[in-house]
Amino acid sequence: MFENNQQHVHQNEDNADEFTPIMPIEEEDETQKGETFPTIMPILPLKNTVLFPGVVIPITVGREKSIRAVQKAYETHKLIGVLSQRDLDSDDISQSNLFHIGTVARILRVLKMPDGTTTAVLQGRKRFELLEMLTDEPFLQGDIRMLTYDNTEAEDREFQALTDSLRTKSGQIIDMSPNIPDEAHVMLRNISSKVFLLNFIASNMNTKPIVKQNILEMNNLKQKAETILVHIDGELQLLELRGEIELKVRGELDKQQRDYFLNQQLRTIQEELGGNPHEEEVNALAERAKTMAWSEAVAKHFAKELAKVRRMHAQAPEYSIMMNYLEVLLDLPWTTFTKDNFDLKKVKKSLDSDHYGLEDVKERILEHLAVLKLKGDMKAPILLLVGPPGVGKTSLGKSVATALGRKHVRMSLGGLHDESEIRGHRRTYIGAMPGRIIQNLKKVGTSNPVFILDEIDKVGTSFRGDPSSALLEVLDPEQNGTFYDNYLELEYDLSKVLFIATANSLETIQPALLDRMEIIRLSGYSVEEKVEIAKQHLIPEQREAHGLKPKDVKVSEAIIKQVIQDYTREAGVRSLDRRMAAMMRSIAKKVAMAEKYTPSVKSEDLKGMIGPARFSSDSYEKDQIAGVAVGLAWTSVGGEILFIETLLSGGKGGMTLTGNLGAVMRESASTALSFLKSHAESVGLDPSVFDASDIHIHVPEGAIPKDGPSAGVTMLTALASAFTKRPVKANLAMTGEITLRGKVLPVGGIKEKILAAKRAGCTTIMLCKENQKDVEEINALYIEGLTFHYVSRMTEVLAFALE
Repeated sequence: MFENNQQHVHQNEDNADEFTPIMPIEEEDETQKGETFPTIMPILPLKNTVLFPGVVIPITVGREKSIRAVQKAYETHKLIGVLSQRDLDSDDISQSNLFHIGTVARILRVLKMPDGTTTAVLQGRKRFELLEMLTDEPFLQGDIRMLTYDNTEAEDREFQALTDSLRTKSGQIIDMSPNIPDEAHVMLRNISSKVFLLNFIASNMNTKPIVKQNILEMNNLKQKAETILVHIDGELQLLELRGEIELKVRGELDKQQRDYFLNQQLRTIQEELGGNPHEEEVNALAERAKTMAWSEAVAKHFAKELAKVRRMHAQAPEYSIMMNYLEVLLDLPWTTFTKDNFDLKKVKKSLDSDHYGLEDVKERILEHLAVLKLKGDMKAPILLLVGPPGVGKTSLGKSVATALGRKHVRMSLGGLHDESEIRGHRRTYIGAMPGRIIQNLKKVGTSNPVFILDEIDKVGTSFRGDPSSALLEVLDPEQNGTFYDNYLELEYDLSKVLFIATANSLETIQPALLDRMEIIRLSGYSVEEKVEIAKQHLIPEQREAHGLKPKDVKVSEAIIKQVIQDYTREAGVRSLDRRMAAMMRSIAKKVAMAEKYTPSVKSEDLKGMIGPARFSSDSYEKDQIAGVAVGLAWTSVGGEILFIETLLSGGKGGMTLTGNLGAVMRESASTALSFLKSHAESVGLDPSVFDASDIHIHVPEGAIPKDGPSAGVTMLTALASAFTKRPVKANLAMTGEITLRGKVLPVGGIKEKILAAKRAGCTTIMLCKENQKDVEEINALYIEGLTFHYVSRMTEVLAFALE
């Protein structure tokens, strides 16, 4: 705003020797009382500026026609019509290149300049409209009509508020613009006419000429004021933003200068006092190092790195990296160990109280402690707990730590795909840090914790390396005494750490890594075990978690068993735990709302508490159809039952297999069919029936991939049942591999399969004779009510299985 209005304008105007009679017009401003204007007058085109009524500006006129027009007007009545050009870069001054709305100006003074140009001081008087350009020689001369404003709005209160706001904001712009003199404030205050105030502000706005021309042409005063206010607001915001930027830049420069001077002063004060904080930090690290009982190699390495830091400038980027590195070396528990609890009876009692069952794991821990107690020193074994979810693998590690009196660390490996997470980053990289093994030892503060490596079977591989390979050194008792971390650049002894890894399956674990660990399998829980776990752990924990007291809820053993059988089908106890939580929530709601209820949970209450039953234990006792047999399968989440359905139709002996079966199961079906064809007469079949029938074998739940040799006897039984039209015995489940020689081979996962059969309501289980030893290892209490039939030949299978 308030820009420099001195213009250098070069123009072509017409000349007129005589002027037409003068006509009276309405007054536009108080200064125009009694003033009259001619209807025909000389025209002066202007570039880059717009003249408003009441405003005085000097114009430098350089073109010949413009000079003649100014001289003619000055010699007569001193009035001239001023119009702005449309095209600012063109010298065309025809009527088509001139705006038709302009301002009549009074020529106050004409000065001859030394360079030959003429300067005219003009004062805008009244707006006019150019009706026609009459002549262009020797200067421009046009026929004009005077324009007036809608003056009734000048008395409007809203218009009054607009002009007051314009006056205030213009004053703010003057204050924020260092190039505008303070006298501009006086000029603003002394303007009493609202119309002249609008013209004065519009003339001095820092905007394009076309915008000013549009404002000049407006007849509505309120609209003119609103338009000017919009532009003034924009200019004010721009000035405020520019001021903020300048203030910010100035503040940053001032801060840098201030910091520099303060640092110089601080350095001078420190020199005077004889102290330096950076030296004190380094000296403090050196004092801590004297108390460390580390090996000679580590002490020598630390001293070497400390000497580097002493020689390094404190402002160097590497200084903080080196200081962090030295602090990590000092924080690591190089020779810090917790004392083991060698009261084996107390350890056994602690393990039994925390976990029901899991006898193999508990026995292995006790054996390790016994040897450690007798020998005093022993490399810690690497235990791998393998089993389905929810059987307590992870929580067992914490219980072992509590029993041993050691600290406990858990590290989840699920989805880990960066080798540096194990070995650490090299210090040359920005943001380098030790591997998670070393970080956890630093956090726990001891070099012999119980370290749980959770979900080791879910370690991934990517372009960042293979974490499984990095774990080889960690989990090898012969190598982990000299574990090398890339960040430390030193060897660290992990031989005293008791590593316990957990996995759901061994199939995805690297064979070399698997070879370094001692595998302990955790099979699923039987119904009896689940009942005990619920009574001893789940119900008390959930009751406490939901704010209930023992008197508020009582769950009998029969109810627990019903929940297990009707609402859960799992190897672990997680689903059972969720059902118990739902039961506690239902009771907690009644207690909180002071409703009447019976604390003892009854069978008929379960539906309202945890929903309708999801499973039926007798679902396999009904609808015994020929061609359907029940097999047993092992999965990473426990055992499952498997239906094999066979259907015969007229055809030419083709066989179709469906149900997302793997190659091994398809081969088992082919083996079973070939055996039946070769032993048709002994089974009681006409050999021609095979060539006259198409066979379709289907295993339900087709979305789930299925494979393995365990379904061999089931395939054989289902095919024989379909061909002989004899159904399979009720409540019979079976598992075993078959051969073309007619033998039945043993399979694995027997305990999980037996528990699955019992959960499903099967009462008779047929196994290979060599699997009898696996059954004998199971607690007799858990297989109570089950009948086992052992076979070694495929003919024995058919003789027993078919009705």
